[in-house]
Amino acid sequence: MSKNDDQTNWPVWATELIEIADPDPAWLEKGKQEEQQLYELLSPFGTREVKHIGSTSVPNLPAKPIIDIMADVDSFERITDVAALLSSYDWHYVPPHLDNKNWRRFFVKVKNDKRVAHLHFMLKGEQRWEKQLLFRDKLRGNPQLANEYANLKNNLAQKFNLDREAYTEAKTKFVDRVLRS
Repeated sequence: MSKNDDQTNWPVWATELIEIADPDPAWLEKGKQEEQQLYELLSPFGTREVKHIGSTSVPNLPAKPIIDIMADVDSFERITDVAALLSSYDWHYVPPHLDNKNWRRFFVKVKNDKRVAHLHFMLKGEQRWEKQLLFRDKLRGNPQLANEYANLKNNLAQKFNLDREAYTEAKTKFVDRVLRS
């Protein structure tokens, strides 16, 4: 969300602190549950793949306790219909002018004013799709890389705990290095 937007009317979850939690084996099961439910909900809109990504998809990796899911779609034409359906399941649509990422449509699942999941809705063929999977799989397959990433995330969460965008941007060099390796 853009720093230029007036945040006084934003919901509590939109500006919550970045906190890194110890690894939780339940994250993998929660990811599977979200994948399954979202596939059932989104397949009428053309979704064929739904994947658990991000740090909660890597066993033994500390993470923000937020399940990241990505789903594919042929177009964003029916995003209003998707948002209406998902709102019944505690998903909040973050419009592109607030998300500042035109390559996706973004939803946040909220329980008790806290983020519990993110949905990255991407067009089929989006290059970031394969990169997300590759990064996840490289961390899953290399405990040393995962540990290095955990240390980086903990340091960045302390440095940028009020600025999600700066936190994410600061991880970019590491992510790029892993993807090139």
